Amino acid sequence: MSTPHKKTGILLLLLLLVVVNLPAQGLQFSGYARSYTGILLNDANEFSILQNTFNLNIEDSRGDVAFKVNPYIYHYSNEDLIIGLREAYLDIFFDNMDLRLGKQQVIWGKADGVFITDIIAPKDLSEFLLRDFEEIRMGITAIKANYYIGNSGIELVWAPVFTPTQLAEETSIWGRSPEFESPISGVSPTLIYDYSQKAVPASLENSETFVKFSGVSSFIDYEFMGGYIYDDDPSMHIKVDMSVDSNGVPQPQLTLTPQHHRLSLVGGSTSMDIMGYVVRSEFAYYSGKMFQANETFHVGAMGMTLPSGLEEKDYLHYLVGLDFSLGSTKLSTQFIQQYILDYDESIIQEEYSDMATFLVNRMFMNDLLTLQLFAYYDITNEDALVRPTVTYDLADGFEILAGANMFMPGVNNDYRAYFGYFDDNDMLYLKLKYSF
Repeated sequence: MSTPHKKTGILLLLLLLVVVNLPAQGLQFSGYARSYTGILLNDANEFSILQNTFNLNIEDSRGDVAFKVNPYIYHYSNEDLIIGLREAYLDIFFDNMDLRLGKQQVIWGKADGVFITDIIAPKDLSEFLLRDFEEIRMGITAIKANYYIGNSGIELVWAPVFTPTQLAEETSIWGRSPEFESPISGVSPTLIYDYSQKAVPASLENSETFVKFSGVSSFIDYEFMGGYIYDDDPSMHIKVDMSVDSNGVPQPQLTLTPQHHRLSLVGGSTSMDIMGYVVRSEFAYYSGKMFQANETFHVGAMGMTLPSGLEEKDYLHYLVGLDFSLGSTKLSTQFIQQYILDYDESIIQEEYSDMATFLVNRMFMNDLLTLQLFAYYDITNEDALVRPTVTYDLADGFEILAGANMFMPGVNNDYRAYFGYFDDNDMLYLKLKYSF
């Protein structure tokens, strides 16, 4: 039986053979080749990544029809070759409507570096949040229709097949395994994984639907959206079997069953230019989210509290942002909050989770040199990710980028931490890129 990579490679080969035989007139090729080297700032100074990338865009339009195909290749130092197809879609244009069919990236919302209403494209988190955002957002097979009414428009997206978030493998430096602390010294639960419920069968009943209304005026850009979706991140159903050894010490065994659950949401976003200051906002109300919660188990006179329960709650996720310039320096900041409604004290996550982002960008040498600093700060856990970069345009199409990813520990560096968990993964990196 062919592996998924082999099947994709065969499809790409057939696609390229077709493209080679198409008339060259109107056909457009673009993309980039990139070398990416990262080294960890630990005692061993190991390489965090050695990657070569080739990304190709093939586009053409003939009258009221157009298409785009975006194959890519990642080659890693361990000789792994990953061949994929980020997008492959057909556009059909009508007088007041556009129709897009096939695999595509759909980007909504106005947030930078966070996902609130931008929830159609699942995320590739195999390298945490360190990929370029065009690579973090995965393409999905969907039908998208845009209907235009003056300066307003309605967008409908129907995804017949659910695509989940792609997480890092457990052996990766970005992998995260569930952690269970025991109040009894020397007792660690035995973990058993059951993946029988993780897949969402492809059926009409399990499809996802999204709708957005957007408008533009001289004062404000705005969007209102809604969706009936599956949670891209699986909830962990945990079955606890308690027993005791010959000394009466509890020996818990946990069966972990990841499962994706339905969510519904409504939300929107706005953007206003007020005397040179751009004020952005974005919000979403999610209904039916499963949150991990603590449960207490008793064996005789002894007890253990484990995060093995699930509480279904609604929550609000929103941000406010400000973009402005001081001379040739561009600055941006955002405040993001997640609020769980009807909160229960057993839930592991805090009732309010606060985060902020900061961006500073300045160009020098006739825009050949760019200095940038982007940072996430988790106000709740007091941890952070700081990402300074320096980009220099060597020549037409050629650029070199040097940067760092610095993870700052906070008050919680256990399973509750988002950035501080990777405190040992501070790294420097270098990218050489040719765009064509």
